[in-house]
Amino acid sequence: MSGERPVKLLILDDEPRILSALRRCLRREPFEIFATESVAEALRILDAEPIELVLSDLKMPGTTGIQFLEQARARRPRALRMLITGWTEMLPDDAVQSLGIRAVITKPWEDHALKETLRMACKELTSQGNPGHS
Repeated sequence: MSGERPVKLLILDDEPRILSALRRCLRREPFEIFATESVAEALRILDAEPIELVLSDLKMPGTTGIQFLEQARARRPRALRMLITGWTEMLPDDAVQSLGIRAVITKPWEDHALKETLRMACKELTSQGNPGHS
């Protein structure tokens, strides 16, 4: 991935400490990170930026990651979608398949496993020929 522009990654989680930990974990990775606690702000970012990867928490006040990823898919259909959650038992399998969710990352996560999952997504973006990754 060296020599290419950073992949635009949107992270949505209602817990500031989780966002901070994810930013810290990914700071040396080739991502331009957009992180927010707000669904409304995440949707604004999706409308304003050519986001390529979306990582959303599952359980948030007022909505779920599934509901958010449905909206994200409508706005950025080519973006790869992933969930991060400590509540995997609440995750309906049919939603994962129907939304094309590429990965479900369990909280607490292992940094190396998270990075590897995101690197694999970047390789998938490259093979899809997304802008800037051909």
